[in-house]
Amino acid sequence: MSQFTFITGGARSGKSSFAELLAAHAKRPVIYIATAQIWDEEMALRVKKHQLQRPATWRLIEEPRNVRETLIKLKDEEGVVLLDCVTLWLTNLLLAGQSQPVTPSCPDGEKFPLDLQNDNDSFNNELEPQILDIVKNVAQLAQEIKPQVIFVSNEVGQGIVPENPLARAYRDLAGRSNQILAQSAEQVYMVVAGFPIEIKHSGEKLLASLLKE
Repeated sequence: MSQFTFITGGARSGKSSFAELLAAHAKRPVIYIATAQIWDEEMALRVKKHQLQRPATWRLIEEPRNVRETLIKLKDEEGVVLLDCVTLWLTNLLLAGQSQPVTPSCPDGEKFPLDLQNDNDSFNNELEPQILDIVKNVAQLAQEIKPQVIFVSNEVGQGIVPENPLARAYRDLAGRSNQILAQSAEQVYMVVAGFPIEIKHSGEKLLASLLKE
């Protein structure tokens, strides 16, 4: 049974650095799953910066979408599997099949497998449940496989309501996926201004006390 740790936080909160410290602290081989896709020079620079701050001995797997299949391949590995990050993975699943690179904050009217501009119910009824089923399966695998598993995510909903349907759909998907993964994780950390806070155990105790009343 794996020790599954879920780490979340806002942009530039220090969550990736904390996850890397946790992975290194285990003193075991680390397999880093990178979900980012490089579409432009700015993204390439970001990826390069992340690569330089990680130990050269860590094994890198670049996998933007097929996280479930990757975890299955790694199920008997000794060491630590660190995935960074969940929200980029969700972006890739959400926008799979696009002929042109776009982001969840793209303007209205982009071509999309489901036209969220005119049919947001189609997303809620069709695509979102499909992606959440994948997330549930991945969460279960993260619990069951042999290596220690660390997932890094983002709290994308801690801001203003997005102005376009695709961005709103993405925000909702990310929030629901984070809840699924956090429920399955043994440890859950929120990172704020570089400082990690363990939130699952105290949160479970509070919920349990409220449900007793």
